[in-house]
Amino acid sequence: MDVHSGTFDPNEVSWQGLTLTPAAAAHVRELVSRQPEMQGLRLGVKQTGCAGFGYVLDTVTQPEKEDLLFETDGAKLYVSRKAMPFIDGTVVDYVRDGLNQIFKFHNPKAQHECGCGESFGVQAE
Repeated sequence: MDVHSGTFDPNEVSWQGLTLTPAAAAHVRELVSRQPEMQGLRLGVKQTGCAGFGYVLDTVTQPEKEDLLFETDGAKLYVSRKAMPFIDGTVVDYVRDGLNQIFKFHNPKAQHECGCGESFGVQAE
């Protein structure tokens, strides 16, 4: 399945949605407070890595027409409808991992992840 293949109609699907944990929501609000033109983050996917897909986070200053908005405690997460079949139901967390603090994605659609955790695979529907 290809993100851009158009083999499904993302406008006619009922999505579970995405959720930000309190830690992730707090971090998104902090990022927005430092950049007044920023409205939130956009989560997407791209074909990459040894498992097939990788997560992509970008800042959003102007939402795209096709974006879905998921808001938690004032933190806005935008997602392209084309990415939803790959990440619907995902819980986005923000955790301390050693000396680093990073976003972690708990994706129920991910069938497997690569050893380094940078990419994931999904089963074709």
